[in-house]
Amino acid sequence: MTGEPTTDPVSPDERKAQLAANLARVEHRIAAACDAAGRDRSQVTLIVVTKTYPADDVTFLAQLGVRQVAENRDQEAAAKAAACAGAGLSWHFVGQLQTNKARSVVGYADHVHSVDRLRLVTALSDAAVRAGREVGCLVQVALDAASGTVGGRGGAAPQDVEAVADAIAAAPGLRIEGLMAVAPLAGEYAGQPRAAFDRLSDIASVLRGSHPAANMVSAGMSSDLEEAVAAGATHVRVGTAVLGVRPPLR
Repeated sequence: MTGEPTTDPVSPDERKAQLAANLARVEHRIAAACDAAGRDRSQVTLIVVTKTYPADDVTFLAQLGVRQVAENRDQEAAAKAAACAGAGLSWHFVGQLQTNKARSVVGYADHVHSVDRLRLVTALSDAAVRAGREVGCLVQVALDAASGTVGGRGGAAPQDVEAVADAIAAAPGLRIEGLMAVAPLAGEYAGQPRAAFDRLSDIASVLRGSHPAANMVSAGMSSDLEEAVAAGATHVRVGTAVLGVRPPLR
């Protein structure tokens, strides 16, 4: 389930073939998960997370039909988005975000999945207005956080989601699109991705009561996309299973 390793140099044609094979495997997994959950395949969007991989890989992915790509570090994302301009891609920012990076992120990101505090809403709104853009925002939910705190992997506590969503909805240049979560490493849902994603789905249902257009549920990665689809995720964020095992950071 982890994709083909990328440690050995390969030719561009070989690399594109690797990516095509990995995409086919991921597509099979998503389709099977949808079938098992009684859902239509069209209800789940694949976002390929391309962090640590070069712009050439992103170009290959675009040639293979991928339209949604994600990054979690602004410096890498900004350069990659610029290099791939014109490829017809929609860029998602999924990493923890400092307010001083908001202006840069708004320059290329169509969607920010990791909005988790009011100060960040203000920074993104100011940047979007200056840039003349409208950016879709998801509230990141930390299922391991108490009210008024941020989770270990970022995110607002469940009790704080409504306030952040309301602020996004009221902010010029932003629109509230839904929720995002990562399966927590601590707390009652640690090691229980299905239970975690079921909880996220419950929170999303409540949010749609006040924000009917906030229908995105971004959950699930290479290791747990099946659990996310079963729990109702509309978007899965898959990196390793498509691009291969990442080399260790140095």
